[in-house]
Amino acid sequence: MVTTLHARSRKAAPMSAEPIPLVDLHAQYRQLRPKVIASLLDVLDDMHLYLGPQQKGFEREFADFCGAAHGVSVCDGTEALTIALRACGVGPGCEVITTAHSFMATVEAIANTGATPIFADIDPVTYTLDWRQLESLVTDCTKAIIPVHIYGHPAEMDPIMDFARKYELSVVEDASQAHGATYKGRKVGSIGDVGCFSLYCSKNLGAYGEAGVCVTNDATLAEKMAVLRDHGSRVRYEHNMMGVNGRMDEMQAAILRVKLPHLDDWNERRRAHAAYYSERLRDVVSDVPAVAPDAGHVFHLYVVRVANRDALREALQAEGIGTGIHYPIPLHLQPACARYEYTAGAFPVVESIAQQIISLPMYPEITQAQLDRVIAAVERHAEK
Repeated sequence: MVTTLHARSRKAAPMSAEPIPLVDLHAQYRQLRPKVIASLLDVLDDMHLYLGPQQKGFEREFADFCGAAHGVSVCDGTEALTIALRACGVGPGCEVITTAHSFMATVEAIANTGATPIFADIDPVTYTLDWRQLESLVTDCTKAIIPVHIYGHPAEMDPIMDFARKYELSVVEDASQAHGATYKGRKVGSIGDVGCFSLYCSKNLGAYGEAGVCVTNDATLAEKMAVLRDHGSRVRYEHNMMGVNGRMDEMQAAILRVKLPHLDDWNERRRAHAAYYSERLRDVVSDVPAVAPDAGHVFHLYVVRVANRDALREALQAEGIGTGIHYPIPLHLQPACARYEYTAGAFPVVESIAQQIISLPMYPEITQAQLDRVIAAVERHAEK
């Protein structure tokens, strides 16, 4: 079924010399430019450059958006995960279970606390953490679980939460690719003990540079995270713990407040684009993205599987179409993770898909003609 945003096109769109990027940040900025500039001028006129009214306003508004009680803004998504883990008591000697299929920041955050990452394979349909493996991975040292809502699809949170409560573990949601995604009607980030979001420029909700935010329903955790992100200080020059310089600046907060009211609409557009892609490509590629019945996918990335991934990517590049691979090397096989002593073959599902996945252009402002051009190129070059 094609959504109302797109009418079915039987013919390939005419070829254009204009490149189609994987993500087009200019298209969104052009629409918001007057309000963005005005918000930045307000900050500069006020000269309250961090921990000010913009940051406090964004924390409140984003927490409300997620259905959470508290928001704690930080400088980036990696710091969001790190301070969330620390607030939950994760440190040296602890183990944290997470997926082998994510961006490196997920495991960096664990390592930054002094804890040890324990990897799990992924569900072959949704590519999220395979919760069925948790029982075989838990030890007396396990302190937390980080499910990753990969590509904008939520992890299966009910069994993860049931398992965590059984073993008294903290759950820190890595929602860096899933702003506005839902699981059984609840916004991701509000389900575990803490939800962590990267606000990197290309995310569904992105700053103009780096930023991040944590949300939680636990006032104690919110207070700990707020102290940790500001050099471990509640009162200036009085430091209660070893913290970090992890504050979000007022300019980024102001920009994010301009963008946040548009996020639901942008996500709906992503869903419409994804539905159009999937209808046209379902019989062309090996797999189009799955959406679980209880999931509200927000398609930060549109990822398909093909047998000839590298050749397809080269062919699309030659036609001016941007692509990505998210991610070509599973976390357990990254050189930086060699000390954890995992070997090839440990997680066959993620190792298999890493050889076949390719991300196609996806952003709210992508046009019908651009979608048709991408689809026509994939039809010409893809092998199932």
